[in-house]
Amino acid sequence: MKKKKREVSALPKNDAFLPVEQNEEIKEVIITIDEFETIRLVDYEGFSQEQCGEQMNVSRATAQRIHRSARSKMATALVEGRSIIIDGGEYKINKK
Repeated sequence: MKKKKREVSALPKNDAFLPVEQNEEIKEVIITIDEFETIRLVDYEGFSQEQCGEQMNVSRATAQRIHRSARSKMATALVEGRSIIIDGGEYKINKK
């Protein structure tokens, strides 16, 4: 079964964030565009997970699962000093 594409309002202005202290062994964490959108909607805009799901045209449970994954990846990057790359995912740009 093909995954339904999640609707996002726009691509992020920046698609990578790097730690100040860098070395040759820096590992990266990849956050998908749809995961980024949940962070933007819930944590930045203050939407509920239900409202986030409505904006992205997915269920509240799906929005919650995507958001949980994104926050876990961000926590890993912050605690372990990894770079964050925003790329990929099942999404389409919402023309509203």
